[in-house]
Amino acid sequence: MKREIIQGKIQGNERGYGFLLPTDTTKNDYFILHSDLKGAMHGDIVLAETTFGTGERTTARVLKVIERGITELVGTYFTSRSGGRVVPDERKYFCDIFIPFGKGLRAKSGDKVVCKILYYPKKQPPEGIVSKVLGRQFNKDAELSSIRYTYKIPEKFPFPVLEEAKSVAKPVTEKDIEGRKDLRDITTFTIDGEDARDFDDAVSIKKLPNGNYHLGVHIADVSHYVKLGGKIDKEAFNRGTSVYFPESVTPMLPEALCNDVCSLREGVDRLTLSCIMTVDKQGNVVDREIVPSVIKSSARLTYNGVGKMLDGDEVLCQKYSFLLPDLLLMDELSNILIEKRAKKGSIDLDVKESAITVDKKGKINVTAATRDKPHRIIEEFMILANVTVAEYVYFLELPFIYRIHEKPTEERLENFYAFLKGLGVNFRRKKDQVFPKDFQSILSSTETTPFYTLINRVMLRSMQKAKYSPDCLGHFGLSEEHYCHFTSPIRRYPDLMIHRILKSFLSGGIEVLNEYENLVQSASVQSSETERNATEAERSVDDYYKILYISNYVGEEFDAVISGVMPFGLFAELDNGVEGLIKIETLSGKRYVCDKEKYILSNGKNTFRLGQKVKIKVLGVNYGDRRAEFGLI
Repeated sequence: MKREIIQGKIQGNERGYGFLLPTDTTKNDYFILHSDLKGAMHGDIVLAETTFGTGERTTARVLKVIERGITELVGTYFTSRSGGRVVPDERKYFCDIFIPFGKGLRAKSGDKVVCKILYYPKKQPPEGIVSKVLGRQFNKDAELSSIRYTYKIPEKFPFPVLEEAKSVAKPVTEKDIEGRKDLRDITTFTIDGEDARDFDDAVSIKKLPNGNYHLGVHIADVSHYVKLGGKIDKEAFNRGTSVYFPESVTPMLPEALCNDVCSLREGVDRLTLSCIMTVDKQGNVVDREIVPSVIKSSARLTYNGVGKMLDGDEVLCQKYSFLLPDLLLMDELSNILIEKRAKKGSIDLDVKESAITVDKKGKINVTAATRDKPHRIIEEFMILANVTVAEYVYFLELPFIYRIHEKPTEERLENFYAFLKGLGVNFRRKKDQVFPKDFQSILSSTETTPFYTLINRVMLRSMQKAKYSPDCLGHFGLSEEHYCHFTSPIRRYPDLMIHRILKSFLSGGIEVLNEYENLVQSASVQSSETERNATEAERSVDDYYKILYISNYVGEEFDAVISGVMPFGLFAELDNGVEGLIKIETLSGKRYVCDKEKYILSNGKNTFRLGQKVKIKVLGVNYGDRRAEFGLI
């Protein structure tokens, strides 16, 4: 076996070893022993050499650190005889940071701090200084601030950005409306959550004499206010997406835009980009028009209110009697679209999500997130608009940002099929091919079995993550050849870029599109990275709120499902999505062995598998690890 030189990024582990994630994504990851890291840390870009590992594990050793990935981190400060040290919150960064005397910014033991790393001495811990004290460890505000700093989620907009937003956030004028399709006389309305503050999509519908549906999806024209290359645009590019926490939102755009002139408020003229589709009785789009427009929303509805109206709530049905026929038509059309997507093989995973709310007194509540009919109506209409726009642009061969979801890798497929075989699930596999319909048929055939929840989880883990790309590679999960994100330019940068491209083309400026060739590449990469970072930040904050919530239930018993199988124990998840660790030493019996491919932890006598129903007792909360601890009953 020939040794190979590989460049990649180090992914650390709290136990001291690491993995090399090659820059060439076609290559698999490599395991690196602690002694072979040669001072490389989590996040570093390195040059490594492959080595001869034992068994099936591919291994490597670091030759050179090319670039340090983390130069600033958040952690807890502790004093020591020689000065102080910072224990990083990021467990993958397995080494404490040494803080010399006089460099601790008067931090006390137990303070959450921001630490800048200045030196990397050989065979010694990194050395740095404390640049900011966030507050006391375990204090809610300090913990939330530490997560913000860890994921570099900005708290405020730079002053020049706010000034530019203030200058462009003007009421709609007749000049703004010139050249737009005037839709102010038709009935349009928004449907959002109870506490939504910005409304970037409105819908309209009518039935044509031939039985077809005339569906309008009207999206706030953010590109009218945010010009390419301006201060707001550069800030939006850097942020990439809005970030949502239970008690706050970090928007992509300043409030003057996202909560005011770009928000489709009831009874106010608003500039939009409309995707107006004629949909037949089978759910096919037989005609479409994509056009800059102006609307005046007739009502601001909520998911909860629409649900009640569809169930026949007399008070609401009377109050919104002028909208009720439209809502019934939308319900009718969404059922057709749902059925059509199912026939195509769209994968509808039943994966549990949590809804976290905080009341005025600060009490946290965690419930299972609902995905009721009103949510499905809007979801189906947005998907249809996204597909329609992507198809339209694809055949025009314009530079574009697609939303892609590639099929699972062969390795993950093999593991998934082996897992199904271990469960005794019968399936027909096509040689060297996989289609969304294959996954859908597996789900439908196991829906009434005890393994259904388990198969959903493992299927999700076998898939690749969706991302943005200038190349149209299809969306495996939705079973669509063409897909994009067109419907949320207030909170997603790719949507804003798509609006610009469409408007440039529709205005006849084909030559202007040349400037987007390079921009769609950089925006795709940046938006994929910022989306991934935002998702991880949101998950970290949600997990913190969940442990605050479950800390009120220590000693109580709950039904749960095993959600993770590890060599050190089991993770169990409650019905509302709160997860906790059952340590292996608390399980009855000894010498447990973890089978990662079959998701089983067993000692021959006792066997635990992913998806298995169990009863647990809440033992406590480990605030340092931000993790609940359960005991198995």
